[in-house]
This record gives sequence, structure tokens and C-alpha cells, in this order.
Amino acid sequence: MYDMVIKGGWVIPGDGPGYPADIAVQGTIIAAVAPNLSANLASSMVDAHGLWICPGFIDMHAHSALRSFTHPLLEPKIAQGFTTEVIHPDGLAPAPVKPSQREARHRYLRPLEGPGPDSWTWETLPQFLETLDATHPTTTLVPSVGHNAVREYVMGNTNREPTPRELQAMADEVEREIEAGARMLSFGLIYLPGVYAQTEELIALARVAARHAVPLMPHIRNEGEGILSALTEMIDVARLSGASLHLSHLKLVGSSNLLDALLTLLDKASRDIDLTFDQYPYGAGSTLLTAILPPWALDGGVASILTRLRDPHMRSRIRHDIVEGIPGWENLYRACGPSHITIADAPSSHAIILGHSLRELGLKRNQDPLDAVLDLLEESALDVAMIDHYATDEVVKAIFRHPLALVGTDGIFGAHPHPRLYGTAAKVLGQYALRDHLISPEDAVARLTSRAADRLHLKDRGRILKGLRADLVLLDPKKYTNKATFAKPRQYPSGIEMVFIAGQPVWAHNAPTEIRPGGVLGF
Repeated sequence: MYDMVIKGGWVIPGDGPGYPADIAVQGTIIAAVAPNLSANLASSMVDAHGLWICPGFIDMHAHSALRSFTHPLLEPKIAQGFTTEVIHPDGLAPAPVKPSQREARHRYLRPLEGPGPDSWTWETLPQFLETLDATHPTTTLVPSVGHNAVREYVMGNTNREPTPRELQAMADEVEREIEAGARMLSFGLIYLPGVYAQTEELIALARVAARHAVPLMPHIRNEGEGILSALTEMIDVARLSGASLHLSHLKLVGSSNLLDALLTLLDKASRDIDLTFDQYPYGAGSTLLTAILPPWALDGGVASILTRLRDPHMRSRIRHDIVEGIPGWENLYRACGPSHITIADAPSSHAIILGHSLRELGLKRNQDPLDAVLDLLEESALDVAMIDHYATDEVVKAIFRHPLALVGTDGIFGAHPHPRLYGTAAKVLGQYALRDHLISPEDAVARLTSRAADRLHLKDRGRILKGLRADLVLLDPKKYTNKATFAKPRQYPSGIEMVFIAGQPVWAHNAPTEIRPGGVLGF
């Protein structure tokens, strides 16, 4: 007897062409994949005629590390078919953190990761992961080492190179976190305090990752005019350390003239290093509003940034550097322009500005947009996230077609989120593959499943095979469509009939079932 038989579906196995078959599930495992399995052998039967059955999707870039403390169902992810998520990207993580650092770290992460619990009781990464697992998230959360968290834990938010002893302490911490189950080493080279790390520091820590076959996952220093040198830096880090390299949210911020050179650099590098990247299928990003500030203004963390914003002389210098630019710095404000940057999340006291552009913010306050946004950062204690529109569909699609691409939502929860939080998988498979034919549907599913699982060395999922974990997505290929827009982002895609995690139904009838079989990988 089986617990369940899924009858009459078209199986897209994750690593090859589709075929008709039934699937039997026993406990958490796929027990059989074969034609004409008898429903009489099962306690329950699911009719999948007319539906595709895919492995559960894997989100390679998720900001869900603190979300489960308040919303453990993680509905925007399961509603589009994601069953596994990689957390702690961009070097950002709630741990390790010293007790004296908790409040500042909490405030800094809030716009990207959400508030989490009111009280942080953990210090080490294993302590945090145990606490996170106890929230019983619906999806499986795969932890990474956050370099920025490690650097702050050892050195604080200081703009200097580590001493040999500090560098060794960081390497030891990276080693401990990998041994505790972290599957990637993430860098956030535009965020505090990773922005201050020099290449030699990255190489030293990457060597630890290489010893454990753990990929590097960087948000590179510059995704605009300086993207080629920023990408070359991380390629060199991978080559010199021996680590594999997985680039976070590959994009071009403006600078479409660099597209051919970017793709050529990827092709050349992939010949001698193990290289992949993830992408969300939109020409707009979302991050902290503090990302518009020049790097020097970030030194010392939240309290120091606010002190500078309140000082007329320092604010004048900040304004000058944003307007005029600094060589080598990715100046998002100037690259996108105030009309193309909108407010995605802010404190409730500023709810009226959600969804408004910085230009509209300036008009509302009768100020220059840059002055208005600097005031907003000060008033909100930096607790603001933004959406920045930076690229055309043509550039996004050209990067998407590259065979090294995987999929990451980079989804940030908030009052007016980027539509990628709700629509990424449906846009990749439903629009780009099934409707626009940019790649084959089988390739799209492989990017979402088997190739992502292989990148993370997850041998128990990512394919539909007997003996693997029963993470399954049942979708109607004729209806699977992204509905989330920038104006109305909080809309589930159509066409997802059921989602199973570890054999348990977590999504059915266009709603969560309230069953939460996930957790932190390894806990």
C-alpha cells in the first residue's frame, strides 16, 4: 500500500524530456514512477490528467531567513511552486552576532529580511538555525554562510583590512558554519561591512569554502558601468582559491552597451572554473534604500550613518558624491534616476508613500528628490526598501537565455514588494518558456530543479525518481501564468493546482493547506 498515487499526469522529471506516468508516494518519499499504477494500492488518489508533474522548485536566492518567525507558511513561495529556498544571500545573515550587535543588526536587516522575533536569543549560526527550525516553516530553508555577518562578528563595522589574527578568526568561523550545514558562502560587496573587504580577504575565505566543495555566492561590487571589473574580481577569487562560483542575480544596471562583453566574459570564465548564476526575470531590482549612499557614508553601521545624515556638512558631501559620482562606485540613484526608483517598504508612519517614486516623493514634499530621500532615510532610521528599474526586457532576456542561468527570486517581503516575490517561477516557466519560447520548458524546469539541486549538492531532491523526496508541483501548462505586477505585486500565479513537500500537500485549491512539513536543512 502507498499513501498516495498521483494518476494520469505528464511527468517533467527535471533532467530530461517529459513522459506520461503515475507517481506513488509513501511517507516522504517517491515510492514508484510507472504507468498504470493502481489507485487501489493507495490510501488516496490525486487526478493529474492534463497536468504536468514537476519536482519542487528551488529558489537560489531567498530573503526568508526571518520571515518564518512571523509568517511560517511562506505563501508567496509555495504558491508558485517553490519548495526549497537558499537563505542568507548577499552576505547578510542574522548570525553569528554578538549580544552587543543584535539591535544594530536587527535594524539593518529589517528592510530586507523582515523583523523576525522581537528578541534575538542566538549568537552562533547553529543556535539561530535551531531557533528558525522551531518555527516550522513550510519550505525547506538551506542556510549559507553570510560573510558580512562573519566580518561584523569578528571586526565590527569598520572600514579597514583585518589583521592576520582577525582573518584567521573569520576563516575559522566560516569553517564552523559549513560544518554546521551551510551550503554556500555568500558575499555582499555593496552591503555593510562586506563593502570594505579587499580581494585578498575574499580569497582567504574562499579557500575554506573550496576545501568543503561549497560554492561562493557573491553580490558583486558593481552591476553597472563597473560590472566587468567587479565580475573579473570574483572570477579571480574563484580561480585562485579553487572554489566554484555562483553569481547572485546577474544583471546590468543601465550600461546595456556592456551586454556582449559581459556574456563573453562569462563564457570565457566557464571554461576553467565551475560557474553558474541565478537571475530573476525582471529589469528592476529591490534592495535597501541605503544602497544609494556612497560607500564611505556607510562606515560604522546604522548609528554612524544616521549621524552623518543629521550633520549638514556630511549630508552636503553625501549629496555631492551622489550627484557627481565616485569612480568605481555603482551609483544607483544616478544610473536609474528618481523617476525609476520607488518605495517598496517603509515604517507604518510612512505608509502613504509606498509605491511612489522618489520623484513623486520630492513633489509631495516640495523638495528636490534627493533631499527628500535623504530626509526619509533619517526619519525612518534607514528602515526603507526600494525598487530600482534599471534594464530593458531585451537585456533581461539576453541574460536569461544563457545556459549557465538558474533561478532566484531575490524576493523581499514587504507592504508593496517587488513582483518577483510572487511571480518569478511563473514568469520563467509560464511566460519565457511556454509562451515566449526563449528556452524549452524542460530546460526551464531543469533550471528550477535538478541543476539547482546539483549546485547545492542536494542529492535527495530536484528530480522525479524513485527513492527521492516527494517534493512535487502539479501545474496546468495552459494556465500557469504570472499575475504579479509592479502596481499590484501581491498576486499569486494561476495554474498551480497542488504543491507537495515531503509528500504532504502544502498548496491546494489556490490556498495554503496550513501543513508545514519543511524546516532548516539538516535540523
